[in-house]
Amino acid sequence: MNMESGLPAGSLIICSRNRPRLLFETVESVLRGSQLPNEMVIVDQSAEPNPDLLEMKTEHPCEVRYLHSKTAGVSAGRNLGIASSRYDVLIFIDDDMFVASDWYGSLMRAVVHAGRSGVVTGRVLPGESESSNHTSPSIKADQEPAVYQGRIGRDVLYSGNMGAYRSVFDAVGVFDERLGPGAAFPSAEDNDLGFRLLERGYRICYAPEAVVFHRAWRSKGEILSLEWRYGMGQGAFYAKHMNRRDSHMSSRMAHDIGGNLKHFWGHLRRRRRLRLDYLFQAFGLLYGAVRWRTAQIGRGSP
Repeated sequence: MNMESGLPAGSLIICSRNRPRLLFETVESVLRGSQLPNEMVIVDQSAEPNPDLLEMKTEHPCEVRYLHSKTAGVSAGRNLGIASSRYDVLIFIDDDMFVASDWYGSLMRAVVHAGRSGVVTGRVLPGESESSNHTSPSIKADQEPAVYQGRIGRDVLYSGNMGAYRSVFDAVGVFDERLGPGAAFPSAEDNDLGFRLLERGYRICYAPEAVVFHRAWRSKGEILSLEWRYGMGQGAFYAKHMNRRDSHMSSRMAHDIGGNLKHFWGHLRRRRRLRLDYLFQAFGLLYGAVRWRTAQIGRGSP
């Protein structure tokens, strides 16, 4: 129990690779919060250790544990963080976030309210642009709380702002290390986890009061590459869960590809700005699915 706040003891897990400045500033943002985790487990997959964090000393009631790892991919990093953490409640953010001052306490209270049959995800707002050519992806700005159960036909879990009891991972498994940034299929690790949770009867609870800001550090020129990687991972996620006796995932994939192509054609037909991002994501979805299925031939169940 965190005696100052009355909340259960918790571990915050942050994974990073070759983004030392962003990582350090994320850690500082958390430490400025009004409530803090009992420990912060930093899994750094960078080529070289981060000296600022390796030697970090803090007067805050939060132990900073820095792990330099040779693993690759955010899913592998998070899984190492889960295995290395000491407490029963696990909180996750990405290494390019700023957090609201009450973020940690708000998310922890939502986790307690959701209980051991729920997983909580919070609000992700765009950070202020850090230059005239920067943008912030992966935004979840809804202001109303929500609870998701069963097959809902969309992805609602944002692992860059997420909390759950450890028992959830014991029951449904950890992150699939084939999916997510830095892996062979570079996205959709949270969508895969969310789907497995819902299929096992868990609830995903959206708590808009738990706010993080996704920093706008990527240039707009990276959008097409991001959309391709997103599509590739999402296509792999669809293929992973496709079943001849169950059309749910194949229908979702067809709807996703069709929607992107429809948007691309609509912009082209109305002579608006050419939206290649829709096209890149559509073909990324198809490529990711085919590549996943090809990779699984002869390997048994995916």
